[in-house]
Amino acid sequence: DLKQETDTFMKIPTYEENEYSEADLNNQQSFNVIYCQDQEGPQQEESSTTDEETHSQNRDQSKRGNTSHVQNVDSSHISECQFDTNVLIAQKVSVCKRNKSDKRPHICEECGEKPFSCKECNKSFREKSHLKRHMRTHTGEKPFCCQECDTSFSLKSHLETHMRTHTGEKPFSCQACDKSFSQISHLKRHLRTHTGEKPFSCQECDAKCDKSFCAKSYLERHMRSHTGEKLFSCKECDKGFGQISHLKRHMRTHTGEKPFACLECDKSYGDASTLKYHMTTHTGEKPFSCKECDACFSRVSGLKIHMRTHTGEKPFSCKECDRSFSHVFSLKIHMRTHTGERPFSCKECDKRFSQLSTLKNHIRTHTGENTESDKKPYDCKECGKSFSWWSHFRVHMRTHIGNNPFSCEECDTSFSRLSHLKAHMRTHTGEKPFSCKECDTSFSDMHNLKAHMRIHTGEKPFSCEECDTSFRRLSHLKAHMRTHTGEKPFLCKECDKSFGQIFGLRRHMRTHTGEKPFSCKVCDIGFSDLYNLKAHMRTHTGEKPYSCEECDTSFSRLFHLKTHMRTHTGDKPFSCKECDKSYYVKSHLKRHIRTHTGEKVFSCKECDGGFSQMSSLKRHMKAHTADMTFSLFKTAGEAFMLLFGVTAVLLFFSKLLHL
Repeated sequence: DLKQETDTFMKIPTYEENEYSEADLNNQQSFNVIYCQDQEGPQQEESSTTDEETHSQNRDQSKRGNTSHVQNVDSSHISECQFDTNVLIAQKVSVCKRNKSDKRPHICEECGEKPFSCKECNKSFREKSHLKRHMRTHTGEKPFCCQECDTSFSLKSHLETHMRTHTGEKPFSCQACDKSFSQISHLKRHLRTHTGEKPFSCQECDAKCDKSFCAKSYLERHMRSHTGEKLFSCKECDKGFGQISHLKRHMRTHTGEKPFACLECDKSYGDASTLKYHMTTHTGEKPFSCKECDACFSRVSGLKIHMRTHTGEKPFSCKECDRSFSHVFSLKIHMRTHTGERPFSCKECDKRFSQLSTLKNHIRTHTGENTESDKKPYDCKECGKSFSWWSHFRVHMRTHIGNNPFSCEECDTSFSRLSHLKAHMRTHTGEKPFSCKECDTSFSDMHNLKAHMRIHTGEKPFSCEECDTSFRRLSHLKAHMRTHTGEKPFLCKECDKSFGQIFGLRRHMRTHTGEKPFSCKVCDIGFSDLYNLKAHMRTHTGEKPYSCEECDTSFSRLFHLKTHMRTHTGDKPFSCKECDKSYYVKSHLKRHIRTHTGEKVFSCKECDGGFSQMSSLKRHMKAHTADMTFSLFKTAGEAFMLLFGVTAVLLFFSKLLHL
């Protein structure tokens, strides 16, 4: 009868729950012997004895346990813990299997006795087998080897758990979603995704963000973000990482391995998260939406960064110039402007770049592959321009609808881009944070500094396909191309004149307004453009920087040198369509054309006479000057005759003539 009831109660095992000792739990087949109610005993390894031998041993060991226990506790404790069959059955106490070699009986937990101590670290154990197992942590002994991959383990249970990685066995199933796991601890951790339980909280950031985790290992990994501990180091470049997965992903940058392939377009990636993000370009899925402006994003990180555009938050600051950024990646790129670091080098020509995207575009110049600038999927229906990025296309559309959301508080000027507003603000503050290391010239924006640096390097990367002329700036090339196409997109609203460049229109508008903002400090003469002021200043300094290589004649203006050079080359580019005459200078052609049109643009203020040339007007003005002189003399002679008489006046003029 005792055997039958004992077999029944053996079906109710009790475990010690341990989150990270799942290997012992998975393979545990020995159970706890309980002498008192709610009392748990230590775990044991699997017994090789038969059921009958096991039960007979249990009865003998129970008797010995009672005898040993009586010697150490008082009589009241004996009455509570003494083995009795009726009490055992009434309290449903389960009897466990035990090894023959383990001669020591179970110890009641109320006594707290742990007679087996480790000499290395002074830990104590209730069972000798537990001490032996613990000693392997000091000796490093791993007697259990995997025959598949030669991995060794200190516990047999760990080996059995490991073997499931080869067999693919997953005996622990989730009843909620039918997922299976090879370890019971993995199942327990997975169940928390259904219950939402997160029992492990971070004490460092609990007050700020109340971060909690469903597994202790996740909390330990998170704590490294506070301590800065980086356990995993790369042997190639000595970089440290807080997680082994980050190290593995980093190693692929050295090996070039890209194990995650897209089934749609055959692109490969070094990590699964990048592949998932790439797949959204095919599916168009953007599950993360902004509540402020309804913008959607395929990554939650993209949404978080976007939210800073609404909050204005810029948590990443530069220690060199106090500039702040909304993304740590932008700060890293910015820091290279101070350090001069260019970590990305081209293997073909040894050029170095501060950004990987710039290097990729450069490499395509060697491979002949279409650059990102050639791939422009976003077309503007208004003007036909194409753009590689949606953000650039969206900014461009503001030029058509007139939307300039960024306004200057100083002068009410509006801009379509925030970066343009920031650059404009420096015109008010006078700030020029970008300095040239060669000549100490400073600039208000990085673009102008880069263009200026080409003066020192001599680089002219923008070439005209029509005449092979090269330029330091792309804007200069675009303006030059209009000399070939004849395009003049900038129109004057006052007189309908057209110009190929915007500054030409601005300079022309001053002829209507009379504005002369550029003044000479020497003689206070005003000029409508800065170029004419600089040329005028040379009349004071006598500087003539433009010299003719043919005859050593020097000029104060480059235009004058170019005109002079035609006297040597015989080039007369300005031809009359009426009579085929040609001229060195455009102004001479204009003067000649008036002989055909009869136009008289120069008027005399004295007699309203009109002339086609300025020289004719000047010659005409001398006639008025001679008449004025004669009338002046006539008036003076009459006055003398009245005062001194005719004879005296005649004698005076005769003497004057003899002088």
